[in-house]
Amino acid sequence: MKQFFKMMFASALGAFISIGIFTLMGFFTLIGMISALSSSSAIYVPKNDEKVLRLPIKGSLTETSSENQFGSLFGSDNSSSLKDILSAIKEAKENDKIEGIYLDVSNLSTGTANIDVIRRTLTDFRESGKFIVAYADNYTQKGYYLSSVADEVFLNPQGLLQLTGLASQTTFYKGILKKAGVEMQIFKVGTYKGAVEPFMLDKLSDANREQITSYQQSIWNNTVNNIASARNISKDQVNDFIDKGFMFSSAEKAVECGLVDELKYREDVENYIKERTGIESDKKLKTISIAQMKNIKKKISVKKKDLVAVIYAEGEIIDSDNVPVYNKNNYITEKLVDELIKLKKDDKVKAVVMRVNSPGGSAYLSEQIWKQVNDIKKDKKIVISMGNVAASGGYYISCAADKIISEANTLTGSIGVFGMFPNVAGLFDKMDLTTDVVKTNNYSDMGDLSRPMREDEKALLQGYVEHTYDVFLTRCSEGRGQSKKEIDNVGQGRVWTGEQALERGLVDEIGDLDRAVEVAAELAGLTEYSVKTVSGSSDPITEYLKKQMGEVKSTVIKNALGEDLELFRVLKTIKQTSGIQARLPYDFKDL
Repeated sequence: MKQFFKMMFASALGAFISIGIFTLMGFFTLIGMISALSSSSAIYVPKNDEKVLRLPIKGSLTETSSENQFGSLFGSDNSSSLKDILSAIKEAKENDKIEGIYLDVSNLSTGTANIDVIRRTLTDFRESGKFIVAYADNYTQKGYYLSSVADEVFLNPQGLLQLTGLASQTTFYKGILKKAGVEMQIFKVGTYKGAVEPFMLDKLSDANREQITSYQQSIWNNTVNNIASARNISKDQVNDFIDKGFMFSSAEKAVECGLVDELKYREDVENYIKERTGIESDKKLKTISIAQMKNIKKKISVKKKDLVAVIYAEGEIIDSDNVPVYNKNNYITEKLVDELIKLKKDDKVKAVVMRVNSPGGSAYLSEQIWKQVNDIKKDKKIVISMGNVAASGGYYISCAADKIISEANTLTGSIGVFGMFPNVAGLFDKMDLTTDVVKTNNYSDMGDLSRPMREDEKALLQGYVEHTYDVFLTRCSEGRGQSKKEIDNVGQGRVWTGEQALERGLVDEIGDLDRAVEVAAELAGLTEYSVKTVSGSSDPITEYLKKQMGEVKSTVIKNALGEDLELFRVLKTIKQTSGIQARLPYDFKDL
């Protein structure tokens, strides 16, 4: 009886604790939602001494922002989105009270294509007669690339200018999987389809090394050219700084090489900005934030009847049931299909721009999205705007559009398909596990993980992958107006930069999202129109709560697994990507 009461007490205590935790979480969620709603609706009026927009740009930028006030309690990164940053710069250009921008860049890890569009927007801001001042204690390579567009670039006297050039590292899992007794059975089409190499090789194939070298050099050439042009120095001076290891010299070397204007401490930079804007030296520098810039009262524009809708397709293409709860990344799921159907049926929407930033994923879901793009094209105009990456499945969902607009450094193409199916017979042997099967037909147990595939089964799967690749070629051929042979010649899984893709007819023009909207309007014959941004969330409250729970689960899993998190991630990736895939390598990092 005593043990019974102990168990009853423990159960009751656990229940009360659980109720308390969820009540507390609900309270903070409600507070966060109220805060988000109030902050987004409040009108901000700049004070007389607030003459500078401060742009603290860091981390990996998402395309659009999500109001995640509660997430900060769990250490989430609330940095602004690309859309927020661009909007703030454009508004600052038009606002008479704003005289300049204070660019404060740290630990920037976004793709080069994103940096290019921010640089162009900043250049447009400068051409209006306003100034840009950049400062950092240490410049990362991407941070400096962005900052180089400023009128004046300042560096901490003891700081680093981390210009190193580009390097691409691939992690290979073949060895660790072998130790675990797991063999990946690979089926692919495409000489350059490098996504499967980490699971079947221990180093890059010659073809994969060739394609990485090609697109990497294209991106680096553009980067160096843009830095040299902005700093009014030669390309050789930029590369010499890197090749001679001046990154590890004193900070004065960056000034000598023309990459930095002066060495200053932050206080001195802020005093300099106060001097430029006529603020008294004894007063603190007050700046306007990106969030405040969003809420400055703007001129009310009359909404036009005709709409150009902008819809965002960001992240891996993955079935919603397989979205991992421990990961805070964006994903493209069936929701995109639903939103495209709504746009197709909306008579007010005359043209659609789909912003694609995706390395690909499920070939099946890619086909569903392709169908909706193709259906919209029958009645309306649809234009693709490519972000950092729109490759493999990301290109699949783009190819049917009327026009494709890409950044010069976008990674795209990768027209190829693969399938991966694990064989864990070795793991079963290590654990002394055995299985026995009773079946009605020859292929009833096909896909059984406890045994390697038979040769006839492998032939069936390889044929299916080749069929899927042929469909991919057909989709691209029809969408791009080229023969399947021409597409195959630039396909085979090969990755291209937007600049290279333009030469090969895979994209139509180099430009940003604004340009894609202009093209869509032109194709639709619109002279007066409004732009409508489409959210991927059908129920904002539910999505918000899901995000908060995802934050909690992510923290718990990371703390519990510790050093084993990487192996867990690899195994989870294998589980998510079983089946036919059209995507870039799993550990792909934005260049």
